[in-house]
Amino acid sequence: MAAEAISFTLHLIRGRWFMLFASFLIMSGAGATYVFGTYSKSIKSSLGYDQTTLNLLAFFKDLGANMGVISGLIAEFTPTWFVLLVGSGTNFAGYFLIWLAVTGKLVDPKVWMMCLFILVGANSQNFANTGVLVTCVNNFPEGRGILLGLLKGFTGLSGAVMTQIYLAVYGNDSTSLILLIGWLPAALCVVFMFTIRMIKTARQPNEIRVFYKYLYVAVVLALFSMIMTVFEKQVSFPTFAYRSSASIVLKVESLPTVTSPEFPAKFEIEEKPNGSPKRGEDHSILQAIFSFDMALILVSTFCGLGTNLTAMDNIGQIGESLGYPTITTSTFVSLLSIWNFCGRVFAGFVSEILIEKYRLPRPLMIASVLTLSTVGHLLIAFPFGGSVYVASVIVGFCFGAHLTLLYTIISEIFGLKHYAVLFNFGQLASPIGSYVFNVRVSGALYDGEALKQLAVKGLTRESVRELTCLGTECYRLSFIITAAVAFFGACCTMVLVMRTREFYNGDIYQKFKEENKRLHAENAMALSESGQSGRCEFSQHVLDK
Repeated sequence: MAAEAISFTLHLIRGRWFMLFASFLIMSGAGATYVFGTYSKSIKSSLGYDQTTLNLLAFFKDLGANMGVISGLIAEFTPTWFVLLVGSGTNFAGYFLIWLAVTGKLVDPKVWMMCLFILVGANSQNFANTGVLVTCVNNFPEGRGILLGLLKGFTGLSGAVMTQIYLAVYGNDSTSLILLIGWLPAALCVVFMFTIRMIKTARQPNEIRVFYKYLYVAVVLALFSMIMTVFEKQVSFPTFAYRSSASIVLKVESLPTVTSPEFPAKFEIEEKPNGSPKRGEDHSILQAIFSFDMALILVSTFCGLGTNLTAMDNIGQIGESLGYPTITTSTFVSLLSIWNFCGRVFAGFVSEILIEKYRLPRPLMIASVLTLSTVGHLLIAFPFGGSVYVASVIVGFCFGAHLTLLYTIISEIFGLKHYAVLFNFGQLASPIGSYVFNVRVSGALYDGEALKQLAVKGLTRESVRELTCLGTECYRLSFIITAAVAFFGACCTMVLVMRTREFYNGDIYQKFKEENKRLHAENAMALSESGQSGRCEFSQHVLDK
């Protein structure tokens, strides 16, 4: 009996569902870039940066976070555990060096050094993304919108999760948050790096129900994080209360350990298309990169993710310029994180339902999200009482939704053969947009307004350590521009909608369903020959539960 229990446990740990659970944990630590607004003030004040310099740092963060082609190419030639190990090392190195600089242990770091540190640290999340997303989509190819929504949802929620953990471990010290995001994601990747791997097995028809169980747990985690965020801004919590809160967060996140014994089968898709492949077939890297569909995706990404990243990176300074206290501006960051999660999960589940029931092209949802984000930017440009709270919700939701849809659409249109490279290439336009709108537009206009205010007071730039702008004019023109760009992106995305109508009108998962039938037939034959048909029934029973 003991031997059977050990065998069963090992079978669970080696299965797809435990692999998925480990993936959720890794992705929960892969969103360090989304809490930049919490610790950016510490960097600005400790190193004496003006807003343009801080936004330059934010650009290199966004560049690193989206420069995933390197991790994609590495994944083409190395096993997944190596990809995760490299990501672990770069994560710790980058953020630990930033922590040394902010705490004064690294004396007088140059701006280019800080840009390099945050580039390296932020780039680490691409290795986690590549290792986890590519593996999970290959292991669960059907209903991938739901799967990617959940995976990226946990990444979006990681900001709120890590905030609870750092409050419990370090107290309300934003510089310690930098140290936490240096060691915690790195540790998660090392612990689970051998768990994340390709597992070819027959899939069951009710797997979507398991995804919904993960969704329920994720929603509970998001609601708890939001409630705690609100209470922490209103009430002074003792240390033990923060630790209790963090314990609950970790306990909730560990709940969905739904596993199922599965039976590996030798089966690989070999597809060598002649000529130009159709949508849904495996494209070569060059065929995908130089396609008009990819060009439209890049324009959409530039306009959508680029402008929303600008809002997210500046949300702390936006709150400060409008007179909100520091404790309230940190609320904006938490709202961005939580609604970032909501957008990712919502986009995955709802777009999948719209395709299944109505055959609506998935890019149509990107166009809708870009239109909604236009409203969020206008609320920042023309603020009124409480408008920044609403803007934080809209921007966080739209950013998260766009990211999930981007990853899913690329996998559907261009196939999975080179997905590691292609989804990383597709997000490259995001940091370019961030540089244009964050550094060249919002940073420059903010500093220009701040210098005008200094001149009115009879002061010069050299007479103050930190350049600060106060008032509605600090960000008005910047976000009028980003609102217009987001709307332009929505219009361009409608072209992609028209181009992909016929593709989404068919069954986009047809070839995976055919593959699954073959795997079931092979497994049934193998089990019948070995006299283990009862084991197959038991496997189905566990999954049903």
